[in-house]
Amino acid sequence: MRLFWSLSAIAVASSVSAFAPANTVPSRTSSAVYSTVAVATSDVKAKQDATLTKLAARDQQSSAISKDDLNVVFEDEHIVVVSKPAGVLTIPGKDSSNPSLNKAVFDKYGSESGRMDKMVVHRLGMDTSGLVVFARTNAALRQMNTLFRTRKVTRKYEALVCGHISQDEGSIDLPLMRDYECPPYMRVSTDEHQRALIDLDPNQVGKKILENPKDSLTKYQVLAREDMGGNDVTRLMLTSISGRTHQLNVHCAAIGHPIVGDSVYGYGGEAASNGGLNESELPSDKASEELQKSIKEASAGKPMCVHAKSISFRHPVTKEDLSFESSAPF
Repeated sequence: MRLFWSLSAIAVASSVSAFAPANTVPSRTSSAVYSTVAVATSDVKAKQDATLTKLAARDQQSSAISKDDLNVVFEDEHIVVVSKPAGVLTIPGKDSSNPSLNKAVFDKYGSESGRMDKMVVHRLGMDTSGLVVFARTNAALRQMNTLFRTRKVTRKYEALVCGHISQDEGSIDLPLMRDYECPPYMRVSTDEHQRALIDLDPNQVGKKILENPKDSLTKYQVLAREDMGGNDVTRLMLTSISGRTHQLNVHCAAIGHPIVGDSVYGYGGEAASNGGLNESELPSDKASEELQKSIKEASAGKPMCVHAKSISFRHPVTKEDLSFESSAPF
């Protein structure tokens, strides 16, 4: 059986119709579709600045990693594929002194350009473990960027989510937007929340928060329904079709099954609960609040349970078809 969740934003520039199969459930929007949520530019900016300061401090806690610590899965003269441990930044961010996988790979292999930032073609969040590809040559960098931009890279993630998902497989088809209520995090886009952006000043809040909603599609397959310390969890294989920021986290939360250990989009997290949806919009098999709370307490201090398990693409220079896998640590 397949389950499709579809929510579209009315009268916005971006839609999810390109991904919506013929048998999707009818699109849903907020019941207050013609109302506008009052929001002030100053409030959004203050919240965003406070969160960015907190995130910068969190980046400084990135675990140290050296070139000798790297778990190299593949290397040639053009690219390197490594498996990143949780707790390590992919790139150092604005503070170049932050420990990062990028720095360790550059120290070991260098790059044709002599710049570590010219090796980066994609990234994983600090709390996410798994496979990352780096480019060593300018030609590889250009072509890998093209492969990602044209969605010719297949990435699969293994994750533990709260509760038991009833369907064995399905697709989560929900557009995403920046959340002006919890900036700079993401949420499911609705017409009501798009309307709330109309009066915001882009010079104050930045252009990203005012971007049109992004079509976002995640496919999932249940690998196992498990028990974690007396709590129901489901082991999923997640395929990110569209590759949006925080897509897997928001989509899992939006179907009532947040990723175990997700301190941002999970129970009591910093972002909007349920991916920004109302409780009434969640499916009947959603994980209860009590269960999510119990799992949060049981997983406290442990890494988030999401791992970039496999990646497949055509070699940017030799054109050989490549596919790599890495075992999940949970």
